[in-house]
Amino acid sequence: MKITTTYTSDYEYTSTTEEGQTVKIDMKDSGKTDMSPMQLVLSALAGCVAVEVALMIQKRRKKLVDLRIEADGKRRNETPKGFTDIHLKFILVSPDANLEELEKVTKLGLENYCSVGNSLKANVTFDCVIERP
Repeated sequence: MKITTTYTSDYEYTSTTEEGQTVKIDMKDSGKTDMSPMQLVLSALAGCVAVEVALMIQKRRKKLVDLRIEADGKRRNETPKGFTDIHLKFILVSPDANLEELEKVTKLGLENYCSVGNSLKANVTFDCVIERP
């Protein structure tokens, strides 16, 4: 896997994959138009686990109407300001899934299948909610 990150301005960059997909990175303090690198880390973690959870819930023959993940990251005060703690809240909208199933597949996805989560030093926790459509 290779990513090329290119200067746009002192606080703005564009990262491009070998296949040509791009993401803009914005590190300005004000007037931001895109996500910062740390926001992208949280997005990557949530997206990585979301795929695993969605697939496993459906493999259990449960109807998935919607799945949202709220990611909250706490960072160190000193440089480098990496994440110390990350909490993920999984909100599954399903008429037939139960909380125990969601918790089980979320734990499995996060601990065994999500390569982003396994790449982080932060303490990652989660909780789950089921909503009925």
